[in-house]
Amino acid sequence: VQLQASGGGSVQPGGSLRLSCVASGFSAGYYTLGWFRQAPGKEREGVATMQWRSGSTYYADSVVGRFTASKASATNTMYLQMDDLKPEDTAVYYCASGPTGAVQRYWGQGTLVTVSS
Repeated sequence: VQLQASGGGSVQPGGSLRLSCVASGFSAGYYTLGWFRQAPGKEREGVATMQWRSGSTYYADSVVGRFTASKASATNTMYLQMDDLKPEDTAVYYCASGPTGAVQRYWGQGTLVTVSS
């Protein structure tokens, strides 16, 4: 499984960004894809995870109502639309994938999101 994440950048508080993760080599019917983030000095945390086949998505409480995950099945791409960004959203965001129940088996490279005025 290979994962290619992109879309990070710098925005002001209240701004928006959309991250993309292109996945290859995975079993679409049985896999979960997810976004995780790690802020400086903090542990990595889950942001959103999606069961690929059903599209059922779990969000961390800290991003509910602000972040929306979606997918494009034709291109095996998962998106993370991030709105109303806050400074505490600053982190390196990672795309991960694995069989349902083991979403952190495979990792892509991180993409940096910086929210600052």
